[in-house]
Amino acid sequence: MKFTRLMSATLIAGVAVAAAAPLSAHGIWFAQRARQLALIYGVGADDLDAVKRLPLVKTVTGYDSDWAPVNTSLRAAGAIPVVDSDEPVAAVAAIMDYGYWSKTPDGEWHNKGRDEVPNATLAEHNFKYAVHLTQMPTKPVPLLEGHTLQLVPADIAIPQKMGEPMKVRVYYKGKPVAGATVMQDYVNDPDEAAPAKTGPDGTATIKLRNQGINVLMAIYVGQTTDKKVDHEEYRASLSFVLPHLPE
Repeated sequence: MKFTRLMSATLIAGVAVAAAAPLSAHGIWFAQRARQLALIYGVGADDLDAVKRLPLVKTVTGYDSDWAPVNTSLRAAGAIPVVDSDEPVAAVAAIMDYGYWSKTPDGEWHNKGRDEVPNATLAEHNFKYAVHLTQMPTKPVPLLEGHTLQLVPADIAIPQKMGEPMKVRVYYKGKPVAGATVMQDYVNDPDEAAPAKTGPDGTATIKLRNQGINVLMAIYVGQTTDKKVDHEEYRASLSFVLPHLPE
């Protein structure tokens, strides 16, 4: 199968609901739920309603071990969206455009740009990306179409033990970017005190936190000519599972 039309959802106005917490704090990643691979929206232990946000998901793409496309889509299964594919996937990725958000002086967030909220103390356009490796890669993780920000392993081999160092690289618009934040455990330590920052070559070294699922998150604020916002904020996760001892 050649290039995949995996899933393309049209953005629907008014789907997202204003929240008191900063919207930019949330990200997307993939994790197992009841033996199915699910798309998660949230931060830390907050596993929020991802089904409601499916209209904001622009694409979902699946790949085999050679990074050839595999037909893949998302299906709402009760409270969670799960991955469906024609055949097993070695990796799956997603893009979410979370739209315009403006914060007013009372601390509330509104799903509008500065043009509609002129008294906003902050206005931003949020984009969220996710790449999940269902098996350890045998080839370098490529840059994926549409992923303005992407976090990839700097080396093909991913360490297999909790506590081991792992070198990663962050790309912005296809080029290594300095100054991006890299969080090493977005699920269990969302308030990480001193996250890593990428150097001039776009790399940073983190320690693997879990002998199980690891959700790394890159965060970068980019400038924009869009006068409706002050900046664009990008969050890109890389998730994978380190094996535990046999039962």
